[in-house]
Amino acid sequence: MTDTIYDALRESHEIQRSLCRKLLRAEPGDGRREQLFRELRIELAAHAAAEERYLYAPILMDDMGLNASRHALSEHHDIDELVDELAKASEDGGSWLARARKLSEEVHHHLKEEETSFFQTSGKILSDAQKRTLGNQYRKDYARMLEVLAAK
Repeated sequence: MTDTIYDALRESHEIQRSLCRKLLRAEPGDGRREQLFRELRIELAAHAAAEERYLYAPILMDDMGLNASRHALSEHHDIDELVDELAKASEDGGSWLARARKLSEEVHHHLKEEETSFFQTSGKILSDAQKRTLGNQYRKDYARMLEVLAAK
């Protein structure tokens, strides 16, 4: 099997999409919102940390990938801010659901843009061997970050 960084990232992207959908459907007060938000928060943070280290950083070093990497990093920052806002909002208030929708929209936008644009740009920069090596490094760091963040 020739597992690449892109295969690993797409797996996490699907988890993020699923958690966003579930979060928006969860009813207030049953504890499910809180649990799903915790899972999403951990998933987003673990994914972003490993992705920034093992995809964005190498692409940032190439002139052709500079702007795309900077844009992707900016979107990660925007998502982090939305997560922080949602964490501070009252779970049963209307503003919570509005913030959750905004977060979901930003996550979906970022994932689509990454899969349709960033992957293509970075695919021209990385060799096949680099794609496989970075995939293995990403998976290890992602799993480590999931454990670290879940323990907090």
